[in-house]
Amino acid sequence: IFPVQFHMLKELISPIIQRQNTNYRDCISVGERLMITLRFLATGMQEPNQFRVGVSTIRQFIPETCSAIYQVLKDKYLKCPDTVEQWQQVAHGFETQWNFPNCLGALDGKHIDICPPPASGSTFYNYKHSFSIVLMALVDSSYRFLYVDAGCNGRISDGGVFGGCSLQNALENRTNIPAPAPLPGSDQLAPYCIVADEAFPLKEYFMKPYPNRRLSVQQRIFNYRLSRAWRVVENAFGILANRFRVFLTTINIQDTAKVEDIVLACCALHNFLWRQDPDLLQAPLTLFQKLVQCLSSGAKYS
Repeated sequence: IFPVQFHMLKELISPIIQRQNTNYRDCISVGERLMITLRFLATGMQEPNQFRVGVSTIRQFIPETCSAIYQVLKDKYLKCPDTVEQWQQVAHGFETQWNFPNCLGALDGKHIDICPPPASGSTFYNYKHSFSIVLMALVDSSYRFLYVDAGCNGRISDGGVFGGCSLQNALENRTNIPAPAPLPGSDQLAPYCIVADEAFPLKEYFMKPYPNRRLSVQQRIFNYRLSRAWRVVENAFGILANRFRVFLTTINIQDTAKVEDIVLACCALHNFLWRQDPDLLQAPLTLFQKLVQCLSSGAKYS
């Protein structure tokens, strides 16, 4: 994060988390609270010695600061499309960037490892043999989060988590969803849909890959094309975890509501940084991708 962005965030959250000095001691400044919080999100570590602030104090104000960040950023930077024109812009991005028309986003869930709350038993125990909550996200063609839902226990499948989201109701009722439109090079109308994997139910607004291994050539090509569009949500999760490495650790907070504040704040910051510089969040080219580009252009790889 650049200094300009830091000061912008500081000004936005100051009215919410600013505290008053007392006769006994001065309060921790907004800038210091934000600095410690961002460092925690970026590393996943609480370092009281570096800032000369107690561990208990840090554990108290980090969720408060994250909640403030989410409150001030969500309406501008983490707002789900609510008009037909906005959804059509999302679909245009998938068609131009990933050659997949009539697509309103890529949907998937990510497990966030946590310390289980007291007396929770196996409620948060997932199939990966760890305790977690689920981050459900809808992503556009440029790795930007359109919709996020966090806090559901990790024992529930992605399809079950989606069943409790407000996004499902909007899709079921076709609220502000564009009317079916013809596919490129065809007069046949096709509904706008969301690409997902096998964990989600087959609905009119869901597009899933063909199952099984014995597939025809056309079915394999379709699965490949769908995978190109769907992988943006996996890439978005990868970029999110690479920037906010708290997701690579077990969040040592037993209050799941506070963990939810941390997760939502990271998603809002992800979109905030994307708005400031879209190229900053692009996944770097792998060695294989560089080699393919060089071979396709006829250049010599070095």
